[in-house]
Amino acid sequence: MVKLKDPVLMASIGAAQGLRGDVRVRCFSANPLSVGDYGHLHAEDGRSFEILEIRPGKNNMVVIRFRGVNDRTAAEGLRGLDLYIERENLPDDELDDDEYFYADLEGLDVFDDAGNNYGAVSAVFDFGAGDLLELKGPGRRPVLIPFNENAVLEVDFEDGRILIDPVAAGLIDENDDDNPDFPGAGGA
Repeated sequence: MVKLKDPVLMASIGAAQGLRGDVRVRCFSANPLSVGDYGHLHAEDGRSFEILEIRPGKNNMVVIRFRGVNDRTAAEGLRGLDLYIERENLPDDELDDDEYFYADLEGLDVFDDAGNNYGAVSAVFDFGAGDLLELKGPGRRPVLIPFNENAVLEVDFEDGRILIDPVAAGLIDENDDDNPDFPGAGGA
């Protein structure tokens, strides 16, 4: 059993596929077929998974056969399992300037150009229509904003912050003078 020091979510196991133990896997990498390029995948409980075979599926999905998962019953037991790799196994030098690992965005504080704080990034989601940042702040309900160039103006890892346009992010209406969810974040 392996306990990762700095885990990065790479994939989530879905339904069983066929009778041989194959599973459908949703990948969180730009190229779903590369999910096995960084070594074994690990579950939070310490189990390690070696990919024996991988083939493309639909919509950022792949079909994978793992070593030791040899029938449909074993495959069905993996449904819903998140798979991680150690952060140090990811190649930082392969990222473009506008590309980020989801894990690196989590925890960054979110501000607008007037200095208003909208909380911190607590998660990054992709439900199929584009990436969304979940923001959580003290005493506030979590909100989702689009992670695109209109809403997110700058990502500054050195200062641990993200600069947003709150109107483009959908946090305030440009005609609102007062927003109870974000005090001090009036209209632009």
